[in-house]
Amino acid sequence: MSHRHAPLLTLLLALGTVPSLSSAEARVRLGDLLPAHPWTEGTGGREVVVVYSHDCGDLGELWQAVMDSDLPVRAVNAEGTPAPAPTGLNPWRGDGATAFARALKVSAYPTVLLVQGGRILNAWEGNFTGKLE
Repeated sequence: MSHRHAPLLTLLLALGTVPSLSSAEARVRLGDLLPAHPWTEGTGGREVVVVYSHDCGDLGELWQAVMDSDLPVRAVNAEGTPAPAPTGLNPWRGDGATAFARALKVSAYPTVLLVQGGRILNAWEGNFTGKLE
């Protein structure tokens, strides 16, 4: 089985981040810098931050879409109960992760952020039901 990479625009459309296609209303402020986080190395380029909790249900399709974007991915497991992330990702957990989510004013889990240089370029919140085809 070959690993498929989704173009960035396809990922964003599938996640519903284009305002005219999305019913999710993020309270996350576009253009803001990310709150304090433990990542010391930055990519300088675009990256995806997924903020999720244990009660999000099955995130398999979301994780697959995010991992197929071919962008660096950060996982933030907020709200104190550990939940899995894909192999190769080391989720940030604990009080700091929850404080990060609350400082972002996340209104729903999961929340997916497209970030560049530490600034939020786009945000999507809610359930993922898209397909990358």
